[in-house]
Amino acid sequence: MYLYHFGLSELPFTLTPNTHFFLGLAPHNEALAVLTTALKTGEGFIKVVGEVGTGKTLLCRKLLNEIPEHFVTAYIPNPYLNPDELRRALAVELGIKQAQRMSTQLLSQRIQERLLTLHSEGHSVVLILDEAQALPEESLEALRLFTNLETESRKLLQVVLFAQPELDERLATKKFRQLRQRITFSYTLRAMTTAEVEQYITHRLHIAGYKGAALFQKSIAKVIAKTSRGIPRLVNVICHKILMLCYGEGCYQVTAKHVVAAAKDTEDTIPPKRWLFPSVVSVSLSFIALTVIYSLYGVGL
Repeated sequence: MYLYHFGLSELPFTLTPNTHFFLGLAPHNEALAVLTTALKTGEGFIKVVGEVGTGKTLLCRKLLNEIPEHFVTAYIPNPYLNPDELRRALAVELGIKQAQRMSTQLLSQRIQERLLTLHSEGHSVVLILDEAQALPEESLEALRLFTNLETESRKLLQVVLFAQPELDERLATKKFRQLRQRITFSYTLRAMTTAEVEQYITHRLHIAGYKGAALFQKSIAKVIAKTSRGIPRLVNVICHKILMLCYGEGCYQVTAKHVVAAAKDTEDTIPPKRWLFPSVVSVSLSFIALTVIYSLYGVGL
């Protein structure tokens, strides 16, 4: 694609949550600090909520990579599971053999025994669920019952929930008041500021091996921040398309027309207003994409 054109060693703006590209901006550092502090207390639920694309999964993977060694983690990335499926998924993560074949009663007993064994060995166990807003109501209640497992001084299982704001809406209802009161620490991820978007773009290009002159001027980064609303995933999508456009035109500097074209071609963005770029000529992203494809295969338009 455009790697050779810009002297990159890898794609800088992919959507895969890669901790190699992690940038310790204020919201993510604060969230990690809350998580670390909460896990040290050894009690209850911990909740991190953020809009779609704000970096919850990346933060989740960062936590998994850096959690202290005495923690045993059970990670469930897709928790759209009924209580029995959730219980069996936890058992598998804890290394309980033949979990899928046991009765519910025996499985619950084995989970408690395993948690007690790990506790006696000096381990703390944390269950981490991504996309927790997808949990069925019965499974949310099952999670609360999981945290009833405890010694006289400490919970045998902590639960960390990464979720979209829809989870807060569900927890606000009367039926979940018991679970809501179990949440001892909570953090809400915010979108990036304009300055953070500029830093974010520069950081990812640097990690990807870019060594040339600045590709994205401050004025360009400012508009990307506005049209993406500071959401990292949208910044990635827009910047990836911008680099495709630059490559298709054979240029090495991002211009206003590239931003306008990329934003218009991206769902859920705020289109840049015409007055921001009065001299911009309309650009067709599809035409540029065709140009890239044809150049790759050596076919003339």
